[in-house]
Amino acid sequence: MKKLILSIAVISAVGITSCRKDKQVTNDFSDLGTMAAFFEAYAPKAESFTLDAGVGGTITTSKGTKIKFPANVFLDANNNVVSGNIKVHVKDILKPSDMILGDKPTMDAKGGFLRSFGELIVKADKNGAELGIKKDSAQVVVPLGIREAQGQSNKIPIWEGDTTVSYTTTGYNHVNASSSVTSSIKIPKGVSWIDMGTTATSNPTGTESTFMLDALGQWRNCDALLNNGGTRVTVLGYFTVNYNEQTSANYTGKEPTMLFFKQKNQNTLIKLYNVIVNAPAGKEGLLSYQQSFTVGMEGTFLAISSKNGKFYAHMKDVTIPAPNGTDNYVGIDFIPQEVSEAALIGLINQMNSK
Repeated sequence: MKKLILSIAVISAVGITSCRKDKQVTNDFSDLGTMAAFFEAYAPKAESFTLDAGVGGTITTSKGTKIKFPANVFLDANNNVVSGNIKVHVKDILKPSDMILGDKPTMDAKGGFLRSFGELIVKADKNGAELGIKKDSAQVVVPLGIREAQGQSNKIPIWEGDTTVSYTTTGYNHVNASSSVTSSIKIPKGVSWIDMGTTATSNPTGTESTFMLDALGQWRNCDALLNNGGTRVTVLGYFTVNYNEQTSANYTGKEPTMLFFKQKNQNTLIKLYNVIVNAPAGKEGLLSYQQSFTVGMEGTFLAISSKNGKFYAHMKDVTIPAPNGTDNYVGIDFIPQEVSEAALIGLINQMNSK
């Protein structure tokens, strides 16, 4: 899978304080943990099934996704065919609330809007040992599709998704020699979708789409790129209150302040995760990819934040306005107010019907 690379030079200081003794800059990341715990509690969970690998069979998730496994297609670490009972684990994401909670928004590497027909990851193991599968041997059927009567192609691109970014820290080791360490961290936008060049096929009534599973343990997405024609503009989301400044210092995907957008009547979910830098009070917040929104587009934003162990949120229906004068951006204000954990889940679920 394609990996993003980030290089970070490490300096010897482990903390930074200002030269004024009455002011100290601290890194208190407690709200990162609050938001991370929330998403961990409510994120979509994998479903597990027992299957006889030598016989094969069809499994159906609670969301209606079906996967048909032929006999003798599972492989061990040495590419030998596996027999006997195995465990198959499936996590499928079909609706915007799960895209938010599972941190799997539907946009391509350039910020393009993707209309989703199902995201999933499939894993298998035998007695705890991870298994592979013969390429394109299993058939996936998701309960979403494009109706041919709408005059659209019934072919939907398949995307592979990376969820981590590789980064290298450089410095000096115990004998003062230049040294580096490469690690991986979570992508802030949740996942980076790359078109694989293969397609799924929808049935004529648009009730399901079918594609072949090429591998285990990797995210796959059955999505069509939306053609939102018109004047393009960058959206800046201003948190006029309750913006958490920890967001600007974070690169792990566990942001204490987050902003999502769902286009009206489309099964798509966009995450605005780039931090507005050097922002004055009232203009702090997050922005979209450059020129990725379309003037006149209708949809709903959900702004959420965690501060001092409390949650704040603001849901806002918007028609993207034209920029002022020669500006190439539009600013949208959000006023997140305190909400309970249950109320926040309720707002996230409301995004499904927007």
